[in-house]
Amino acid sequence: MAYGLYSHIQSNRRRSVVLLIGLFLLVYLMTFAGALVAEVVLGGDARLDFLINAAVRRTLYSLPWVTIGTIVWILIAYKFHQSMIDAITGGQEVTRQDEPRLYNLLENLCISRGITMPKLKVMESDALNAFATGLNEKQYSITVTTGLLARLDDPEVEAVLGHELTHIRNGDVRLLIIAVIIAGVISFFAEIVFRGLFQGGFNWRGSRRGGDSDRGKGGAMAAILIALALIAIAWLLSIVIRFALSRQREFLADAGSVELTKNPDAMISALRKIEGRGELEGSTSAVMEMCVDNPRSGFADLFSTHPSVDSRVEALVKFAGGHDPGPIALPEPQHADGDETLDQSASSGSFDQAGTSPSETPRPGAPESGAPKPFLPPEPPIRLGSDPSAPRVPGPWDSKR
Repeated sequence: MAYGLYSHIQSNRRRSVVLLIGLFLLVYLMTFAGALVAEVVLGGDARLDFLINAAVRRTLYSLPWVTIGTIVWILIAYKFHQSMIDAITGGQEVTRQDEPRLYNLLENLCISRGITMPKLKVMESDALNAFATGLNEKQYSITVTTGLLARLDDPEVEAVLGHELTHIRNGDVRLLIIAVIIAGVISFFAEIVFRGLFQGGFNWRGSRRGGDSDRGKGGAMAAILIALALIAIAWLLSIVIRFALSRQREFLADAGSVELTKNPDAMISALRKIEGRGELEGSTSAVMEMCVDNPRSGFADLFSTHPSVDSRVEALVKFAGGHDPGPIALPEPQHADGDETLDQSASSGSFDQAGTSPSETPRPGAPESGAPKPFLPPEPPIRLGSDPSAPRVPGPWDSKR
């Protein structure tokens, strides 16, 4: 376990540096592809070697500007990535007063291991899921859905929080966000190149510049194919980087949760309840990759970002001594249908004289409407103290006074 956890943390730190270096290399590759397309569209047809040499000169000229643009992109993502994620998911930061149960569970876990407590956020969703985000201690946050809070008990919620805390401790969150930034930069540059190519209408009869009589012809189509191949390679590499992040991180996060909570059964039951119920509607694939479970799987699980729940439970049973209850059936949430019925009743005016809707059901333990009030005696069965208006009864000590 020590080898798995601590070597994983060190490996993630090295990967973060390598990914940042790889980001700039991929951007430079995309810049060369764009320069090659621009040379064909703006300069016209020429020999392939002439077009490649011209594209190299354009790339070298633009490298400082491309580098500055990439750095600015990284700084923007570093500063505002959490705001962008909150805008997508609708997560709202909560305090102890807002969510005392959830806040206390997370605080106890952090205190027990001396971990800086991340921010706590809640998003409105019937899905059962949670995820962690952030690039440093000041930015780390854990977001939990209301559906998960409503349908998991305290030990299970604590296990999920321990899972996300382990992702933060191991550096998985920082690594994944850097990978998402790389994919965003590459997609942005690829879109620019494609727009320049197709909006140019493949017009390769550009005006020839003086001194370019040795340009020749016949290399435009080959140059375009090379540029498209480079763009495809860069895009695929950005995708591979995201999926190449070892799926072992989820096994280690489950193990880290058990280490924090000392309760493998809670982690197993939480996974069984979350299984198949974690889809966050309207969230991007990048957000789903950060969650406890990602129900979106790739082709034949080849590009899945998470191992299956069965394999994760099997590992917990084998190495942590947990017990697998098997798939857990949960009742469907009822408030959505009730709200829809209430809206229909309001629109149709189907309320009774008391102003209540037929869809409304009495609160558990509340008396039924029209039921007789409970009987209360006119006098209490035992009177505490003496009544000054009642006649005094002589006691056994009166004769001695």
